[in-house]
Amino acid sequence: MLRFVVREAARTGLSLLGAALLAAAISALAAPHAGDGTWSFLVAWGRTLDAFVHLDFGRSSISGGAALDELGAHLPLTLGLVAEGFAVALIVGIPVGFLFGAGPARRAAAPLIQIVSAAPIFCAGLALAYVAANLLHWPVPLDNGITSGLVLLPRTVRAFEIALLPVLTVGLAGAAAAQLALRRGGAAGTAQPWRTQLHRMGLPVWEIETVYGVPRILGGLLSGLGEVMLALLSAAAVAEWVFNYAGAADLFVKSVALHDWAIVAPILLSFAGLTLVADFIGRCAARPLADPGVRQ
Repeated sequence: MLRFVVREAARTGLSLLGAALLAAAISALAAPHAGDGTWSFLVAWGRTLDAFVHLDFGRSSISGGAALDELGAHLPLTLGLVAEGFAVALIVGIPVGFLFGAGPARRAAAPLIQIVSAAPIFCAGLALAYVAANLLHWPVPLDNGITSGLVLLPRTVRAFEIALLPVLTVGLAGAAAAQLALRRGGAAGTAQPWRTQLHRMGLPVWEIETVYGVPRILGGLLSGLGEVMLALLSAAAVAEWVFNYAGAADLFVKSVALHDWAIVAPILLSFAGLTLVADFIGRCAARPLADPGVRQ
């Protein structure tokens, strides 16, 4: 197990290094004369890497503020949105994944689940806004301009209404990724020979599924934790755009559109770091569940 963790840590470290190199290359596009040729770009890239080592990510070409300050001002809201969406993803995705993860239910529900999962995230956000306004008669807060982080337990009805729609939008996207990972884990374990062997030994089906099947299915979810995080971050960009939340994901989209590369780079590096760290934690946690014989 220790060897596996060390190997995964090395792989994650190399991936983070690659993400930093890519972010520096993007940030170097904002340097003067970076577009004059290959050599000029490489020089600008090297200087940007040196600045990254000293935590200097440059300044925004739009606002003139330090990129790190811009990131610090907008990232907490996105992190709060992702954290709350992750809770919704687990609450919704795990039951759905187990319900449609085995047997006839998986075959019957697979086409419907694929259609729902393939629907664009912004359609889900707009649908939630329509339901809230027309069926539940809730005010849809589209002009918030909110820049502070969300709270996990809103203290007022107004705060709950403001947070619910974007959190559900992000959470449902994460739930789709979570149930997909669970169904993959269930499908992978269905045809394993150990099921037949345990059944021949006289173990009842419920015991085989509970003691041996469920841990492997949960291991499938944990091994896909990076995919779930990526789905949450992608949905956060859509939710912040639809509901006018001034988070880091929305800032990333706007900065790309405006070619503000000094802002794009640290946001991209942060999102890549979150995804890679989540993938590392999930793989390490899934290892004992996927293979109970692994020594701790």
